[in-house]
Amino acid sequence: MSDANGLTEGVGARLPRKEDDRLMRGRGHYVGDLRLPGLQDVAFVRSPLAHARIRAIHVPDAFRGQVFTAADLADVQPIRAVSGLAGFKVSEQPVLAKDKVRQVGELLAICLAPTRAQAEDIAAAIVLDLEELPAVHDMLAAREPGSALVHEHWGDNVFLETLVDVNFTSALDAPIKVSRTISTGRQCMAPIEGRGTVVHLDHRMDQLVVHTASQMPHIVRNGLSECLGIEQGRLRIVSPDVGGGFGYKAILLAEDVCLAWLALRVGHPVRWLEDRREHLTANANCREHHYRITAYAERDGTLRGIDCEATVDSGAYSAYPFSACLEAAQVASILPGPYDFPAYRCRTWSVATNKCPILPYRGVARTGVCFALELILDAVAAEAGIESWTVREKNLVRAEQMPFDNITAKHFDSGDYPQALRRALAAIDVDAVRARQRTPEADGRRIGLGLSIYCEQAAHGTSVYSGWGIPMVPGHEQAGARLTPDGGLELRIGAHSHGQGLETTLAQVAHEILGVPVARTRLVHGDTAMTPYSTGSWGSRVMVMAGGAVASACRELSLRALRIGAHLLQADPADCRFEAGRVVGPSGDVGLAQIAHTWYRRPQDLALDVDPGGLEVTAGYKPQRDSGTFSYAAHAALVAVDPDLGAVEILDYVIVEDGGTLVNPLVVDGQIYGGLAQGIGTALYEEMRFDSRGQPLASTFADYLLPGPAEVPEPRIDHMETPSPYTQFGVKGIGEGGAIAPPAALANAINDALRPLGVAMLHAPVSQHRIVEAVLEARDAATARSREAA
Repeated sequence: MSDANGLTEGVGARLPRKEDDRLMRGRGHYVGDLRLPGLQDVAFVRSPLAHARIRAIHVPDAFRGQVFTAADLADVQPIRAVSGLAGFKVSEQPVLAKDKVRQVGELLAICLAPTRAQAEDIAAAIVLDLEELPAVHDMLAAREPGSALVHEHWGDNVFLETLVDVNFTSALDAPIKVSRTISTGRQCMAPIEGRGTVVHLDHRMDQLVVHTASQMPHIVRNGLSECLGIEQGRLRIVSPDVGGGFGYKAILLAEDVCLAWLALRVGHPVRWLEDRREHLTANANCREHHYRITAYAERDGTLRGIDCEATVDSGAYSAYPFSACLEAAQVASILPGPYDFPAYRCRTWSVATNKCPILPYRGVARTGVCFALELILDAVAAEAGIESWTVREKNLVRAEQMPFDNITAKHFDSGDYPQALRRALAAIDVDAVRARQRTPEADGRRIGLGLSIYCEQAAHGTSVYSGWGIPMVPGHEQAGARLTPDGGLELRIGAHSHGQGLETTLAQVAHEILGVPVARTRLVHGDTAMTPYSTGSWGSRVMVMAGGAVASACRELSLRALRIGAHLLQADPADCRFEAGRVVGPSGDVGLAQIAHTWYRRPQDLALDVDPGGLEVTAGYKPQRDSGTFSYAAHAALVAVDPDLGAVEILDYVIVEDGGTLVNPLVVDGQIYGGLAQGIGTALYEEMRFDSRGQPLASTFADYLLPGPAEVPEPRIDHMETPSPYTQFGVKGIGEGGAIAPPAALANAINDALRPLGVAMLHAPVSQHRIVEAVLEARDAATARSREAA
């Protein structure tokens, strides 16, 4: 929709994000910015051991009134994130450990003082008497008989085992059979802002007010209510500006429960701000996957079937609300990706270990699944003696098959996957790359080309999550729209913006319908006292769900405005239309500002039959199908690899993506850039390793490597827009996509470069050390073969 000057601000406009003005000027308002009278700080005593029995916690007498242990929190219930999937074993996470610790960094005591430094001094004075137990540090060994047990009463270390088998035996006689063992390293999410919680009592409202850096404030309220036994009306959760989420801020932390309990106990505001050491070593990790995968194919590369055994290290506890089985159980349903083949089997295990819980990181299980599937497709191509893109093009779901139900009953709504592949190949110029590879590089480096294609199910609906039986099931997403007396617009949503640009994009959705300028639209979010219930921001759902709800509310608001405007024009509403923020009648028009002024300040001018609901609407929304939307992309990477140093330089990176109708392509570009940076971290740098005692081996960014500006090139992005037939405007979720494909594309590119040396890298991150080690092993093997031949 264009304004009076012909400028477009609605769906499809490349508007700069309106929130960036305050954020870039340092005017954001985060949990760490809160200053309340009487505020005191908390430091936690954390377990230095991964697995131990608690004999005693010795608190010096001088600090008795400032230190609280599990005995003090006897009435607080443990965190329980259950699943309704058959065979799921329940873990109970005490907010303060009382009999046993199951991970390094597990909370043992709360220390309260006027400053964080003083609280840390108190924590250092507490003496722990712990009996160390064997640590379960290897998820594959954890499944073996005789392993130490994380939860003794289970009898094993498996949260959940799943099996999907669709006509699998029909693939066994395929002429090509290739098997690989592929794995991804454990990671931390590393948002710029860590977790933080400030809690105080509002005596006037009789509410416990919890300020927390969270992606899902309403879900945090659910969990706190269950743990503390407090009715939800007495809990108000406020999430101000949030400095990145990525899934790390989509859980209820034990620290949240402890701070809420403590504020009730001491009667004054309390605060905990996570430091980076706590973040890296204690609270959550992601993406530790292991695959034994076999592909069956014809000689021309046509897939006959896939067989896979996948194991995911879920850590010590089931994280609220997603549960410990989210990653592994999803693997079985999403492993086929964007490909169409007739036979499939996948068995998965969610394994408990003495590590911090695993969480759904940007892309959730898809990054690991894409890594395994795309690497095995390159192996099929090598075995068949054909190019890797030939295998992909033969097996991708085609546009004429849409909508398409794949082998695991995923319902693809729309798209043209082969076209995305062809556009990526053309952009990277595969013929030129192959020609370049035929001539050795002057510096001794080797050039490689890698591809990766994924599909991302987003905006999962009620039917999907009710089947999981976890403490969070999305329903109708609601939004409120209210005209102010001078014709401005206020939107209220229960989801939360932590970098997606919702203050801009939802204003664009509203502008498309109401014509209110984006600058005059304000978004209210992040406060359970002021917003409709929502499961929050996760799973690339907000633009589909909250955007749909905003559109629904604004359409209803336009109908109410039309009736008022028609009365002011002395016209029949049937003879009027709502257009670009004005009600247009047979003999004139009237704008929203005058309509709003009339409703609020001159009610005597209203018709007797005016809608008493006025110019404030709350509307709910679900897509026509709640099976989710399916966005996708083809990534093509060109790299140069130094086989002696293991250094990898990304020479070119092409992304052809399809997120349906793009509300703001500029914001989408930003989402893709950020996701690519995280994907490069997964591919080449980031890994949280543990020793045999379950000790994390990185506690600072000196040990945990993140990519910086020199490691992240600007990609070349090509937007395809295939609207979804089921959503408002045809939008699809796209927030996670940029992070899914890069590890596979880069690993395939590295393998393409090193294939003449007999090297195949099958673990992410593909670090310099691993490359050098693999090259040396290949050279030694080649030397040994030469000697045998001689």
